[in-house]
Amino acid sequence: MEIKTISVTYQRKFNLGDYESVEVGCSLWGQIDPEEDADGATQFLFEKAKASVKEAAMPLIKASSHQMQKAQMYKQTAKQNNHNNLEDF
Repeated sequence: MEIKTISVTYQRKFNLGDYESVEVGCSLWGQIDPEEDADGATQFLFEKAKASVKEAAMPLIKASSHQMQKAQMYKQTAKQNNHNNLEDF
């Protein structure tokens, strides 16, 4: 059998916290000549797709971490305010 076209799909789901997630994926297609190594071409496409997904997901992950830090600061402030209110009684 002669392989002429290779297709690779890579998808990954990232948990953003607070019951939110995002799925990022990439599909790549490549045509190969009969003398080319199909396994090597598949591995090459896989690594490219994986890198593309990572690059696309980084801003989302960084934004999520920022949101988590803001939420943590909010919780600390709320605890302090609640604690202060209890001391007033």
